Amino acid sequence: MFRTRLATTLTVLLAVGIGYVGVSYLFFPEATAPQFGMAVWPEGDAAQFLATKGARDLASGLVPLALLLTGQRRALGWVLTLWTVVPLADATLILSNGGSTATALGVHGLTAAALLVTGALLLTEAKAEDGRATTEREPVAVRAD
Repeated sequence: MFRTRLATTLTVLLAVGIGYVGVSYLFFPEATAPQFGMAVWPEGDAAQFLATKGARDLASGLVPLALLLTGQRRALGWVLTLWTVVPLADATLILSNGGSTATALGVHGLTAAALLVTGALLLTEAKAEDGRATTEREPVAVRAD
């Protein structure tokens, strides 16, 4: 039961967090972009790219919530595990382009770790519950005839 609550709580925190980032990029792109960790950001007409990032981040927050609310916990586990690629790629791009090491590792690296842990918790829920059910069986009565 603790694992299920922990996985649910982490899922909600991750989903709301990336959803908030998405909304921030949509409404306050100039203030939000520098927090990503890159050394430079697009300016002028090229800055419209930030709205695209915002929309995708917002959708990335809605997908886990939809899976959670519909009870698709195993699918949710796979989605979160596979989405680990995104913050790892972000961290790699930041580091390879002279961006902030602290942000690359502290924000994107920790996000990847949180996604991986949460995904693993969700994917192993059924096995943990099956194991618990196996150990809590009633003892079999033996008849002496």
